[in-house]
Amino acid sequence: MKFSNGYWLDRSGYTVEKARGLLDLSVGAAHCGDTGSTVHAYAPVRPVSGRGDTLNVALLSATFTAVADGVIKVELVNHRGVRDRGPHFEVTTPDGYRGEVEQAPGGVTLRAGALAVTLREGEDWTAVFSSAGRRLTASLPRAVAHVVGPDGTSYMREQLSLRPGERVYGLGERFGAFTKNGQSVDIWNEDGGTASEQAYKNIPFYLTSAGYGVFVAEAGGVSFEVGSEVTTRVQFSVEGERLTYYVIDGPSPKDVLRRYTALTGRAPMLPTWSFGLWLTTSFTTDYDERTVMSFIEGMEQRGLPLSVFHFDTFWMRRFHWCDFVWDPATFPDPAGMLARIKARGLRVCVWVNPYIAQRSALFEEGVARGYLVRTTAGDVWQTDLWQAGMALVDFTNPDAVAWYRSKLQALLDMGVDCFKTDFGERIPVRGIAWHDGSDPEKMHNYYTHLYNRTVFDLLREQRGEGEAVLFARSATAGGQQFPVHWGGDNESTYAPWGRHCAAACPCAPPGSPTGVMTSAASRAPRTPACSSAGSRSGCCPHTPACTAQTRCACPGPSMRRRLRSPAGSSPCGSRSCPTCTGWRRRPTPRGCP
Repeated sequence: MKFSNGYWLDRSGYTVEKARGLLDLSVGAAHCGDTGSTVHAYAPVRPVSGRGDTLNVALLSATFTAVADGVIKVELVNHRGVRDRGPHFEVTTPDGYRGEVEQAPGGVTLRAGALAVTLREGEDWTAVFSSAGRRLTASLPRAVAHVVGPDGTSYMREQLSLRPGERVYGLGERFGAFTKNGQSVDIWNEDGGTASEQAYKNIPFYLTSAGYGVFVAEAGGVSFEVGSEVTTRVQFSVEGERLTYYVIDGPSPKDVLRRYTALTGRAPMLPTWSFGLWLTTSFTTDYDERTVMSFIEGMEQRGLPLSVFHFDTFWMRRFHWCDFVWDPATFPDPAGMLARIKARGLRVCVWVNPYIAQRSALFEEGVARGYLVRTTAGDVWQTDLWQAGMALVDFTNPDAVAWYRSKLQALLDMGVDCFKTDFGERIPVRGIAWHDGSDPEKMHNYYTHLYNRTVFDLLREQRGEGEAVLFARSATAGGQQFPVHWGGDNESTYAPWGRHCAAACPCAPPGSPTGVMTSAASRAPRTPACSSAGSRSGCCPHTPACTAQTRCACPGPSMRRRLRSPAGSSPCGSRSCPTCTGWRRRPTPRGCP
C-alpha cells in the first residue's frame, strides 16, 4: 500500500506522521514476555527543540530486543492502549537468552551474536543493522511512520533500506517474477487460482542477497512495497497501532532459514510412502469404485509405480460438502473398497474442507452446539459461494476442534490414511465474531493455520510421528509444520505448470515442503503431446515412442536432466530421493520434444 505521492508529497487524503528524531534511549526489561536484552527509544513526529514542541504531538515508541542468536525483534507502537486481540503467530525463542548492550554517550548498540542494531539520539530517526561489522540494512529518516487514511483507518509503516543491486526473495507463494524488486505484494490469502497476483499461501517473510531476512510477525494483512514506493527501500505496513518484525542474520540463505524456522517451527519428517506417485480422481469426471479400480489397474498394467490414491470432492454427495459421508450411490461399500485398495499396497487420501453446507447433516448439529462462525448480530455466518448456504467451522472454539476431529477420526478408522485439506482462504472479515474474540482481520490469514493444525495433529496422534501428511492448499507463516502443500487450481497447459514451479520457489524459503501439482483437465486443450521426459501425457495417443519408455514416479525432472545428474544425486537435489534415484531411465526417443 502506497502512502506517498512521489518523494515530497503524501498521498491525497492520508496523514503520514513520520518519526522525526530519536529520543531518550534506555536499556531495560523487555515488554510482553520477551526475555532478551531490550533497548527502548522514542520518536516524536515533528522536531522537538523546546518545551512547547512536546505538546500536541504524537510520540512513537520503538523496542529492540535480542531474542536469539542472530535475531533482533523490533516493535513499533503509536497508541499502546488499543487492544491487540490477536491471533498471533506462534514464535519460539530460547528461554533466558540475553543479548549484549554497549552504551556510549548518545548511542546504544544491541547485539544478538554477530547481529547488531545501533541507535543514536538526534534530530533524525536512524536504526542501523549490521552483522560482524558489515552493514545489512537500516531504518532511515522518514522510514517509520503512523498513518491515518481518509476513512480514519490507522496504519503503522516501516521501511528498510536496500543497497544498489540487492535482490529480494520470498513473501510466500507468488505466481509472478521470482525476484520481488519493483513489486507491490499484499499478504492476504485468496482463492484466486494460479495466474494472478493473488495467492493461497502468503507469508510475510523475505530474504535478500545481502545476507539477512525480515519476518513481519503480523497475522493479518501486510502490505509490501519492494522498491516500488521508494526504490531504495522495502516498505511494509499493517492496519492498527503497532507493528512487529524480526531482523534475521545470515550470512547465507541457509543460515537465515535455519533461524527463521527456529522461530516459526520446522517441517517434520514425512512418511516414506508420501514421496511416491499420487493418483487422483477429477472434479469434472464421474466415477465410482469400478472407475477407481480401473485407474489403479491401468497404472499397474503400464508399469507405473503408484503410492497413493486420492478421492477428490465427489466422494461425498453433491450439496453436502462437508458431511464426511461417502455417496451411497457410487460407493455403497466404502470400507470394503478401501480394504481392496490397500490390499494392493496403496495408501488412501480423501478431500475435505472446513465448510459445512446447509444441506449437510452436520449443519444443524454445528449450529446447535455453537461450532460455526457467527456474525456480530449472533447469527451463523453463511454464503452460497462454493456450497449452498455453507457455514464455517470456528477453530478458535476447542469444542469445535474436537467435533471436527471426531468426524475425521471415523474416516481414519475406516482406512483413510491422510487428507487433502482444501480451501481455508475465503474467510470473512466484516461483521464476524470469533469464539475467542480474535480480530477478524487477523483471522482471515491465520484461519488456515488452525485448520491445518487440527487435521495434522490428529494424523500425528493416530498414525505416529513421521507418518502424518496433508495435501494442503492454503498456508501462512508457520504452515511448514503441517506439510505438504499443493500449488492450487491451474490450467492443464505447460505455461501454468511453469508458473507453479516459480511459485514454489518463494514458498520454499520459509521452509514449506511444496511441490504437489494437480490439473484442471476440463480447461486443457485436447491436443496430442508428449512430455519432455518422453512419457505420454494425459492427452497423448498411445504411440510406441512414448509408451515404450520406463516410467519414473517423480514428476519433476525431465529425462535429459536425469542423464546429466552426477552419480549418487538426483534431479530434485536430494541424494536420497527414491523417485529420482530408484529407477533407471532410457534416453528420450525421437519424436518427443
